[in-house]
Amino acid sequence: MTIASMKQQGSSVQAIARILGRAASTVSRELARNTCSAVGYASAPAQALSTSRREAARPCPKLHPQSVSWRVVLTLLEWKWSPQQISGTLKRMSPNDPTQHVSHETIYTAIYAQPRGELRRQLIACLRHGHSTRMSRKGGTDRRGQIPDMVSIHVRPPEVDDRVMPGHWERDFIKGAGNQSSVGVLVERTSRLVLLAKMEDATAASFATRLDTELLRSEFSRQASELDTSYQASQAYGISYRSKANVRLPRI
Repeated sequence: MTIASMKQQGSSVQAIARILGRAASTVSRELARNTCSAVGYASAPAQALSTSRREAARPCPKLHPQSVSWRVVLTLLEWKWSPQQISGTLKRMSPNDPTQHVSHETIYTAIYAQPRGELRRQLIACLRHGHSTRMSRKGGTDRRGQIPDMVSIHVRPPEVDDRVMPGHWERDFIKGAGNQSSVGVLVERTSRLVLLAKMEDATAASFATRLDTELLRSEFSRQASELDTSYQASQAYGISYRSKANVRLPRI
């Protein structure tokens, strides 16, 4: 027995509630909400009205599996884009359509809200950090971009900032896609000489060791060239020559 069939038979609300084992207020509320003016109360229209109200009260999230934005997010994640980059790209793609805009936190939530399984593992593997759980920053300090014992570039000595005294070098570290390759860069501030050194890996220890080696080799090569030039000049003009080579490490 259904509410619709008993209503067509002329049963009262109390009788319907007693047969179904429900409170009379529950049946009365169902009849008031889902009765159509054209056909009265019927099962199919009543279910359609209930479903439409539920969908209106709980709209689909922006990144539901059938949305265009979710497919774009999946593609860009496979390209190893970060959620921040994806969020900015979606805004540029649809600047006048806020429904297509999602924040990076929304993307993170959509990834970590996936049920445990292969899809969840694949999505987390696309993230650069690859944490199995979302690291909350509430109640703590932001740990991103912090370098221990960092010295600001604004406190360097004036002679370095003026580029007058040679021998001061700047370091930089360039990483390739997926940290599969890395290159160390050295720039002499006065002459703008650039030295490139290929790294064996992308670790800080390898970076420091490799660049120190490049600096030492560059300094040896320069002083060796100066010594060779001085010796050739002494031979050409008959001047006595005495070497006073003193190799030193450049300042960084």
